[in-house]
Amino acid sequence: SASLVCFFFLSPILFYTVPYSISLTVMTSKPKVEVHENTNAVLSCEFRTEKETNPRIEWKKKGKDVSYVYFDGSFKGRASIDGATVTLRGVTQKDSGVYHCEVTARHDKIHLGEVTVSLSVLVPPHAPDCQVPETVMSGSAVELHCKDKLSVPPATYSWYKDNKPLSTAHLPDINYSLDPKTGTLKFKSVSKSDAGQYRCETSNAIGAPKSCAGQHMKIIECKYNRPIEHILWHTHRCLVLINITLWGDLPTMIEQGHLG
Repeated sequence: SASLVCFFFLSPILFYTVPYSISLTVMTSKPKVEVHENTNAVLSCEFRTEKETNPRIEWKKKGKDVSYVYFDGSFKGRASIDGATVTLRGVTQKDSGVYHCEVTARHDKIHLGEVTVSLSVLVPPHAPDCQVPETVMSGSAVELHCKDKLSVPPATYSWYKDNKPLSTAHLPDINYSLDPKTGTLKFKSVSKSDAGQYRCETSNAIGAPKSCAGQHMKIIECKYNRPIEHILWHTHRCLVLINITLWGDLPTMIEQGHLG
């Protein structure tokens, strides 16, 4: 029987090196940098030039006003440079922002290149500012406020009454709501059982939680058991009791005949 024979002819393959021009390029190995407060931040910037052997390097922080971190061979404050990479020492929250590395190569076809690096300085919780009313009338709506403006990322909030945590769940048997993102504790209608010492705690993933000092909230009950002509007087009396810390002490006011 006939057989099929295949022949392969290999021709030589020639490799050519094609000359090309390297234009100015600027890049970063880390466009987003996150560091803890009071540590060092390394802002990476690398470049390649076509002909220029001594390019000018500028680092700028852009906001309302342009702030030069490094410019034409001079250093500013806590900045040091290696090649085009800048290190900021002992960063604080004020150092957070967007930085631009600009490289100028006058002898290249492309004279200017830049890259952007975003810096976030992480800050642990600080003791929050807590607002707890001293005295409130039974049945009234009340809000307690808590704020930590310095934490990065933003803190979450917890409230404690008499050192016991208050739930953030919306349960039918509780008369308040707690927003862990805003720190606001709301009571629809307070009763005598809501009296006690309140404190707020802030937390994030960067450091230990912080609390404000406990503050006592007193609930006053006003009962109207007299004829209708006395209701106006008793309403005034309740308001005086609630604001007694602003108007004077109770024994003095009774002695002067303001309360009866």
